[in-house]
Amino acid sequence: MERLKEGRKAAPTAKAVVRLLLPYRKHVKTITTDNGCEFAAHMEITKGLAVKGEGNAVVYFADSYSAWQKGAIENANKLIRKYIPKKADFSDYTDRYIKKVQYKLNSRPREKLNFDTPKCRFFNFFE
Repeated sequence: MERLKEGRKAAPTAKAVVRLLLPYRKHVKTITTDNGCEFAAHMEITKGLAVKGEGNAVVYFADSYSAWQKGAIENANKLIRKYIPKKADFSDYTDRYIKKVQYKLNSRPREKLNFDTPKCRFFNFFE
């Protein structure tokens, strides 16, 4: 989770996705997005996360009005909206504030995770 200084432009979004997922690229099999213009550079994400000799991460697009196809991100967006309202201008928020929200959400126990935290589950996956 981070604020994009360029807004919802495809190339900067692809670069940010690759940079954030690069350390985990061997484990990234698929990415499901909505049909927003910010994901028009999806092939750059696939190329950027490619691991030589292994399968590439595949970017899928959810069908329009089918939020259930990307339920985890929809839930995360709902939680983010408690800190940043839907029509908010992200330039009004500092990177430090965004990181603070990210930390709070990743440290929050979730019923779906048997009251474990996303952060704990994520790093336990790599042990």
